[in-house]
Amino acid sequence: MSQKLHRLRDLWCDTRGVAAVEFAIVVPFMLLLLVGGVELGNGLAISVKVSETAHTVADLVSRNACVTDSALSTMLGASAATIAPYDPAAASVTVSEVSTDANGKATVTWSKALNGTPRATGQPMTLPSALGTPSPANISLILGEVTYSYTPNLGYTISGTVPITESYYLFPRVSSDVKFPCS
Repeated sequence: MSQKLHRLRDLWCDTRGVAAVEFAIVVPFMLLLLVGGVELGNGLAISVKVSETAHTVADLVSRNACVTDSALSTMLGASAATIAPYDPAAASVTVSEVSTDANGKATVTWSKALNGTPRATGQPMTLPSALGTPSPANISLILGEVTYSYTPNLGYTISGTVPITESYYLFPRVSSDVKFPCS
């Protein structure tokens, strides 16, 4: 009996396989953290590019008193350079002019889109509260909007395609509004 107790005690004190067992327990969590960190980093980098693209498109348009259809198409096409190195075909870029009436009611004056659908003329809009509540009367703003359909490289089966969206309002710089099309 004492020999059986001795073997049981030896088995209890044997530590030769502890490192292998700990490694087997920790590896799945470490791989999950690695993959999650990479995907989160990619998503944040794309989010920064989407914000930059929305600002750039609105800024390009706001520098004009009047834009033609071809000039507006060129400005929207510049978004491909801004969103690089990410796929510009996955981005929907829209630029619109939003104007308020004497009561501060905002509507879309005109809109043009690349890889998407422009906003409908006359569509009611809600302006950001940072402009004041109620909205200022008789103003025009240029709205740049970008939506990027981000497909994670490794975590696609978990999250699917994730839309990353940003919108940016700017006041026209050289006139009270931007005419489209030029007449």
